[in-house]
Amino acid sequence: MPTVALAVTDGMLHYELSVAVEVFGANLTHIVDPWYDFFLCGNGPVHVGRFRLEPDHPLDHLTHADTVIVPGWADTDREPPAELIEAVRTAHAAGARVASLCTGAFVLGAAGLLDGKRVTTHWAHTRELAQRHPAATVDPDVLYVDNGDVLTSAGKAAAMDLCLHLVRLDHGSANANKIARRLVIPPHRDGGQAQFISTPLPAPDNHPLAKLFPWALERLNQPLSVEDLAHQARMSSRHLARHFKHLTGTTPLHWLHTQRIRHAQELLETTNATVDAIATATGMGTATTLRRHFQRSVGVPPDTYRRTFRPESQPQPI
Repeated sequence: MPTVALAVTDGMLHYELSVAVEVFGANLTHIVDPWYDFFLCGNGPVHVGRFRLEPDHPLDHLTHADTVIVPGWADTDREPPAELIEAVRTAHAAGARVASLCTGAFVLGAAGLLDGKRVTTHWAHTRELAQRHPAATVDPDVLYVDNGDVLTSAGKAAAMDLCLHLVRLDHGSANANKIARRLVIPPHRDGGQAQFISTPLPAPDNHPLAKLFPWALERLNQPLSVEDLAHQARMSSRHLARHFKHLTGTTPLHWLHTQRIRHAQELLETTNATVDAIATATGMGTATTLRRHFQRSVGVPPDTYRRTFRPESQPQPI
């Protein structure tokens, strides 16, 4: 059972902290069994805004976790507690994957975990983070960055995106999508999307592309072009691109490509279809094309991904 520890001290942001608790601390064994073994680590009672937390273990227990989550740090002008910095540094050295939510990146920076890495934080604090940690490359234009053992996210909604990304890495895309549906949020926003999204979570039927999104998702097996999408939306390609940027923070083609990859992940997890068949079903054309794009986007070949998330299963054909 994978273990997740949430590092808590006075001075944390309650929203980011509650996001981590909701994703990793809820009992979701009806979706994934076993789920995470989750615990709070802090040296004594912790005050977070108007909330009072009773940690399960002291901070040095972070070394027992596979993944350590560091919530947002409220006052970036103030140095995080030395005990928190040392506990996070020691946990990482012991092999833990460490993820910061929003301004929790300042804690990771104080622990020396950002040097030489591409990282992010809330857009309002990216310049400050870059000035304080010049050995890191701070990207102000993304939702989250995954360096393998060190992950950082932008603010608020992006904290949820990173948490779901971790679930996807640990339990697969299909299960991450089930968790997202339970939380009533979109199942995936790519980490490379811009932080500035005017309507990051558009309400159903409340935007110009409300009918286009499901139409396109039902036709991922077809060679859709920007012109096809624009024709279906009854607008020019340039107008369509503006709406996509406004609603999703990315381009129509990048959005389509991301949906094809995520659909391929689900088919690999839930069917015994060949890679050739999945390439056809996702509009990738050939197995060679799917393998190339899948490796680039996910980090492993399709066959390796399937063995990871369906090691003993007998999935059904598509």
